[in-house]
Amino acid sequence: MRNLILSAALVTASLFGMTAQAAEPLEAGKQYVELSNAVPVAVPGKIEVVELFWYGCPHCYAFEPTINPWADKLPADVNFVRIPAMFGGIWNVHGQLFITLEAMGVEHKVHKAVFEAIHSGKKLATPEEMAEFLAGEGVDKDKFLSTFNSFAVKGKVEDAKKKAQAYQISGVPTMVVNGKYRFDLGTAGGPEGALSVADQLIAKERAAK
Repeated sequence: MRNLILSAALVTASLFGMTAQAAEPLEAGKQYVELSNAVPVAVPGKIEVVELFWYGCPHCYAFEPTINPWADKLPADVNFVRIPAMFGGIWNVHGQLFITLEAMGVEHKVHKAVFEAIHSGKKLATPEEMAEFLAGEGVDKDKFLSTFNSFAVKGKVEDAKKKAQAYQISGVPTMVVNGKYRFDLGTAGGPEGALSVADQLIAKERAAK
């Protein structure tokens, strides 16, 4: 928890003017960390960019208007993946919510609405509360509840937890490029800086092929 608080403090600082850091030459140990053990990517042959997030994180919510247009314009050789960070409690509940929506194929339709609901005061802390809210967004309530409690979703929850551990994250939002390079808004110099670091690391991986 202490690491999470420190990470949040770094992110807060980055949001108020650390963007100059992004202009500096990219350097391991400075803007990003190179993982000692690379984590396998979801789609072999593509350069993977992972964003680890939590629906309840204000910095993740603030990052949405910046990262979404960027992700939408990524070239065909780049695979963008969101993974919910699960540090216990409500983090796990919201992580399972995200994975359920992905499994149902509706995450892209309601992701923004879920974020906005939580940051406008809705807790969405139980499957029933989630199902009731999502019904208003056009998601079948019964199908959501059965999928939420399914064996397949629970397996994907465990996979997401293992991935986050392998990335050695201590806070969110955190990004990982190709299972090798980890960075956050604090180290990268804010939202725009993070995307600049991501672009440079994508180019590095593309050149290495």
